Amino acid sequence: MTAPRWLVDEMLGRLARSLRVLGHDTAYVSGLADADIAERARAESRTLVTRDRALALHVPGSLLLTSGAWDEQLLQLRRARPNVSWKPRFDRCTICNGELLPAPSPAGRPIPGGPTLPPGVLDGREPLFRCPDCGHLYWVGSHTRQMRESFSRVFVDPVAP
Repeated sequence: MTAPRWLVDEMLGRLARSLRVLGHDTAYVSGLADADIAERARAESRTLVTRDRALALHVPGSLLLTSGAWDEQLLQLRRARPNVSWKPRFDRCTICNGELLPAPSPAGRPIPGGPTLPPGVLDGREPLFRCPDCGHLYWVGSHTRQMRESFSRVFVDPVAP
């Protein structure tokens, strides 16, 4: 199973972040002309995901989503690519698409200028991850659980249309 490489346009920012949570290599573009988006998709061998009909017609192999609802968009993608993993992996930065790496434990000390970490992460009992590209920190917490629940609600039904 070949992992997809998506290029998601500015109409689908929430979807782009969700695809990254699912472990999909997902570039997000905003403020570019259609010709520039088409060129980037071609140059980076990415599948364009868009709601823009005119843009989809100019980019071979693009996926045109018809729904404005996040859950329906995910289902449309899953139907289009049923052989791709649709389970949350939490291994990509939701902000910049970088691949997350384990970060050293802060050894009980707050990170200067950083987020307030939960006790288990702060004392090293729970893992901490950092994006090497943008420096954003990640850890397993209530937000992770909520995202897993959201994805399980969306993907509860079979892939059939």
